Amino acid sequence: MTFDEDTIQTIWEKGRVMQDHDATQWRKDECGAWIYREHYGVTDTEFGWKIEKVMPDVSERADSFRPFHHRNSYNIANGAPHCHVTADRIELAPMEHIDRPRNREL
Repeated sequence: MTFDEDTIQTIWEKGRVMQDHDATQWRKDECGAWIYREHYGVTDTEFGWKIEKVMPDVSERADSFRPFHHRNSYNIANGAPHCHVTADRIELAPMEHIDRPRNREL
């Protein structure tokens, strides 16, 4: 499916904003993986992302989609994300902020 730039932006804005990072460039998907705005459709980068349908309706409205890391997906049948990648917080205290976004394989 092809999306116009306005729809891509609308879906991007559904990603989770992280207070200590620029929300115009960095978000997290429903699995907690970092995604980078300019890497939409890119699959050979750590922060590439795609658009996944999350509602079983036949509608093609932006409300039916969410941004996901290119390795993650959404299972409409059970209503849950299928996560292969998440943010890497290894060796960080629970309240400690990261200097730069990083992901890890699950």
